[in-house]
Amino acid sequence: MALRSLDNTLPLSPERPKKAIKPANLIPISKPKQSADSKINDENRLPSDPVVTPVVDSIDYISSENLKPVSDPDVKFKGLMEGLESKDWLKICDSLNVVRQLALYHSELLLPILEKVVMILVKSMKNPRSALCKTSIMAASDLFKSFGDKLLEISTSDSVAQMMLQLLLKASQDKKFVCEEAERTLNTMVVSTTPIPLLQKLKVYVTHGNMRVRAKAAVSISHCVTKMGMGEMRDYGLVSLAQTSAELLKDRLPEAREAARGMVLSIHKAVMEDEENEEEEKWQNFCQLNLSAIDALTMVKLVASQ
Repeated sequence: MALRSLDNTLPLSPERPKKAIKPANLIPISKPKQSADSKINDENRLPSDPVVTPVVDSIDYISSENLKPVSDPDVKFKGLMEGLESKDWLKICDSLNVVRQLALYHSELLLPILEKVVMILVKSMKNPRSALCKTSIMAASDLFKSFGDKLLEISTSDSVAQMMLQLLLKASQDKKFVCEEAERTLNTMVVSTTPIPLLQKLKVYVTHGNMRVRAKAAVSISHCVTKMGMGEMRDYGLVSLAQTSAELLKDRLPEAREAARGMVLSIHKAVMEDEENEEEEKWQNFCQLNLSAIDALTMVKLVASQ
């Protein structure tokens, strides 16, 4: 009898594989590890791609004392704005260093574009790249050294006020090398400018919403008051200084309160020379006339405790 062809039959369902049973007492044998030397010396292995170390952009922070005069200032000046407005942050840093050189040695070239330069400094200080931020802060310091009160007299916009705010903000942040550079620039600002015009710019920051900004502003104001002579303090207004000090004595940050104490002692000295009443009553009468009762009491006690 002939066998029937199986081509048209349905395929049999495959049997379910049985799970292999592991012997209980077998010890697994680990494969020997290939040593690093064998990997390196294996002549049958294809060569791997070499490890490429990424290039890290860096800049040098040049102190003002080490900056040299520009050999061709007119040529450098012509290409300055193009470099400052570049999208390449390294080019901006290079151009900011040229600004510093021109400010220190060829300031007459920068004077016509001083306001534009200040606005570029403000923009650079806001940049999240710390190297660019620090370089712009160093440039601001050299501008204060070279131009002094002329920098405060830029009145067509609030560019200088914005730059001061950025310096106060950077002096308040956690990045130490940026913070320290901003503090040095604020000190240079106080040293390089006349106290009264600077106080008029700084006083608005005493009521700033950021308490760290208030504290840094208080320190700069205190340095200004310490620098002032008795005549300058009277010209600015002893009452205004006393009211500012009274507000700062109530601030949350110890740095602001400590700066205010220094201001109070300077004001007290000026009042004692200015008034004609009996010595023990001069200070008390001044405070009671110009401050609230609680603020007057605080300031009288502060002086008495010294």
